[in-house]
Amino acid sequence: MSIALQLDMPEGAFSALHKDPKEFTMELRLAAAVKWYEMAIISQEKAAEIAGLSRSEFIFSLSRFKVSPFQSTAEEIAEELRDAD
Repeated sequence: MSIALQLDMPEGAFSALHKDPKEFTMELRLAAAVKWYEMAIISQEKAAEIAGLSRSEFIFSLSRFKVSPFQSTAEEIAEELRDAD
């Protein structure tokens, strides 16, 4: 099931990104999903769903936004490794 949303956008938004409305919508979904994933609000699986991509496509797309596919910090990983011993 999906829900349709309506957004009012200035016409200049499409030309600024060199996108037609359909491409703009896809880019907007991806950008929102990436940001929410980066903020650890949603999982990779949910972000991929929001973006309309497979999980592997979403993970690949993260590099375009310079966002790590890993949500753990280096300190958290080091702590987990210490706890594993």
